[in-house]
Amino acid sequence: MSKESKDSKDDSPAPAGLDKRDWIAGLERGVSIIEAFDDANPRLTASQAGQRTNMTRTAARRYLLTLQHMGYVASDGKLFWLTPRVLRLGRSYLESARLPRVVQPFLQRVAAGTNEIAYLSVMDGDEVVYIARNGPNRSMSTGYVLGARVPAQVTASGMLMLALRNDAELNEWLATRQLTVFTSHTIASMERMKLELARIRAQGWALSEQQLDLNSRGIAVPLRDRHGTLVGALNITMPMGHESSEDAVARVLPVLRETAQAMRNLI
Repeated sequence: MSKESKDSKDDSPAPAGLDKRDWIAGLERGVSIIEAFDDANPRLTASQAGQRTNMTRTAARRYLLTLQHMGYVASDGKLFWLTPRVLRLGRSYLESARLPRVVQPFLQRVAAGTNEIAYLSVMDGDEVVYIARNGPNRSMSTGYVLGARVPAQVTASGMLMLALRNDAELNEWLATRQLTVFTSHTIASMERMKLELARIRAQGWALSEQQLDLNSRGIAVPLRDRHGTLVGALNITMPMGHESSEDAVARVLPVLRETAQAMRNLI
């Protein structure tokens, strides 16, 4: 059977942990086509989409044309790009998930108590995803938008959630990842990252300064449920300004910790 025929049928092995009869390969491939677009590849030909998803050009074109029919993709006949309709997928999560709704009034408390933007973030692979936010009106045009994804290695919340992984998961991450440098302050050495994560784990909170953007500071604490399971991180981002690291931590860390503790019985 040709690769083109295989691409059009659900006859490849199911992923580990999922029974073959419960797996819809076409759905997986359709989602992979959507995920093939990013900031470096905002527009793709069918051939390029196929290369990025390990499909033939013909198979990728079928998925792209189907997505175009559904309104998720637009095309000029050669290039394809995502449409705003794709945002419905993320919006469905934000509107249906319980955690962002539960945390919103608590983020409002943090924002009011610190006059800074407060976030709830979770981990997805190697990235932090911001799923709720609240802050003073003057600041709502800055910071991260809902659904923003940022490399975990350069954010306070991401480093915190990495540090709180079990030893096996953390050691696997340290052994298999390459660090990306964004500024002169970014931790570029895996040995230094290992030491920083150990320090964060020991103290139970994280501070990150100018690792992703110059003049930007983040402080994060873990958010746990009533069973003690880590479900995300509460964090604040702020400009460095004229406030020292010590003063910033002294000002906002108690508010973050108190809020995270107050939420435990609700999640």
